[in-house]
Amino acid sequence: MAAATCVSSAFRGITLSTSLKNTTCSISHAHHSVFTCFASKKNNNKLSFMDQILDYIEGGPKLRKWYGAPDILPKDASNLEDEDIISEEGEVRDAVLVTDGDNEIGQMVILSLIIKRSRVKALVKNKRAAVESFGTYVESMAGDATDKKFQKKALRGVRAIICPNEGFLSNVESLKGVQHVILLSQLSAYEGSSGIQAVMNSNSKKMAAQDEAVITNAGIPYTIIRTGSLTNTPGGKLGFSFKEGSAAQGTLSKEDAAFICVEALDAVPKQGLIFEVVNGEEKVMNWKDRFAKLIEKTEE
Repeated sequence: MAAATCVSSAFRGITLSTSLKNTTCSISHAHHSVFTCFASKKNNNKLSFMDQILDYIEGGPKLRKWYGAPDILPKDASNLEDEDIISEEGEVRDAVLVTDGDNEIGQMVILSLIIKRSRVKALVKNKRAAVESFGTYVESMAGDATDKKFQKKALRGVRAIICPNEGFLSNVESLKGVQHVILLSQLSAYEGSSGIQAVMNSNSKKMAAQDEAVITNAGIPYTIIRTGSLTNTPGGKLGFSFKEGSAAQGTLSKEDAAFICVEALDAVPKQGLIFEVVNGEEKVMNWKDRFAKLIEKTEE
């Protein structure tokens, strides 16, 4: 476990950075630093970026109590097996499902949801690794996302879905009971690519188009966030542009993309909202108002 100190306050967004010897993890947005951790390892093992952050979050009983999480997960792997599916009668839907907990943006979304004290479920490829990374703050589920039984179990208790990558929605048999779906789509960026890049993006483009078609015809509120090409630039440093056509050629920080996905949870449209966003000149000080304007424009 890393030795660390931490400063925290109300959550606004995420900005994350590390170095090889010492780890500096700050969670901030628009110049509001809200959760800063400084950690150092005695050995030279190179942990993954999110492992270092979540290793600290699991680091002390005070933080576990603050987040309302159980004390410690059992080390016995047999205790990590999925529980039997319970009856749907009287089911409380209060969880947010992140459909790709292994994806870099998906991990940023999960961390943001943890800070907001949301109940989080995540689809992952390796459950043991996910439990070691996320601890008790996330219900990690590994399985075949195309399997109908697994889908039903994954969606149990879920009120909203955040899809940080394409390919999940087109395989879902039913979204019954889900109240809001948020899809991070690079369809416009794929369509704007050419040459070898267009060939490389062909399969992703197909899946993104299928996901968009599924959710727009599902009959539940949805938000499709069409981004430009995603970059590793720090989030919270640049402004934004929501102009139509901007996603085909523009770029968006992955950290900003994750932040916008989480902010969209509290802006549920009556039917559907589709908008483009890239980094640009517009400074957004109040995302609740910005989403309200986007929804109003869609409903005109």
